[in-house]
Formats: sequence, C-alpha cells, structure tokens
Amino acid sequence: MTTLSILKELPYQKPFLFVDRIIHVNEQQITGTYTFLEDEYFYKGHQKKEPVTPGFILIECMSQIGLVSLGIYLFRNELRDEPLEVAITDTNIHFYTSVLPGEKVTVISDKEYFKFNILKCKMVMYDSKQNLIAKGTITAKLTP
Repeated sequence: MTTLSILKELPYQKPFLFVDRIIHVNEQQITGTYTFLEDEYFYKGHQKKEPVTPGFILIECMSQIGLVSLGIYLFRNELRDEPLEVAITDTNIHFYTSVLPGEKVTVISDKEYFKFNILKCKMVMYDSKQNLIAKGTITAKLTP
C-alpha cells in the first residue's frame, strides 16, 4: 500500500480532513504532515485578536495522521471498498505551544498496542521549526 493510497482511503473530506501527506509508514510507525491554512473555518471565531488552532482540532489532526492512517495501513489487506470505521476510546494529549494559521505540522506516531482491533499510539506533533507542539497517546477501536 502506497502513502497516496492511504490518503484516498481516509474516511474524511474537506473541511474536516487534516492530512496533507504521509511521509513514512510501516507496521510500527507513521509520519505525516498538515498545513493549517489561514482561511480554515474554525479560525473565524476562535480567539478574536489572534486566531489559534483549537486543541480539539490538533488532536483530530494527530488522530487522522497517527492513528487512522496507520490503521488503514495495518488493515490494508482487509479493506474492501468500505472505509475503516474508527471510534476513539481514549486521548491523553499534553500541549506545549499554540499553532497559528499558516503553520505546517508534522505528526510522528509509534504503535504501542494493536490487539482485538484496538490500536493505541504514542504521538508527537512538531511545528516547522521542530518545536514540540503536543505529545501523548490516542486509543481507538478500528473496524474494517
């Protein structure tokens, strides 16, 4: 499975797609990027004077790259014309800095656990200057 085919299998579309590119993927790890465009819908009402990316959107971006995209890769031989179903069961993310409009982020996710269709990943998110934005774990039940 190519990184481009993973993008095509994602069960999201604009304006709620937060994956631009998958850089690397294997059975244990995935790395991807997303650029938060200045005209994203959520900036209009979030922080009047200086818009910042809401934390739940950052978690969604981490989830889409680090968990769902990796899940698609792990289930690559079982997906048949139906999207992977994802139910997030737990998040434990700590934030260290804000993401401003126009920022490109990189998410690196390492598989910690994958059994009985439960995938738990340890993730980090960096900005374009390699500053740590967020880190933690996300767990989900995946159904092909």
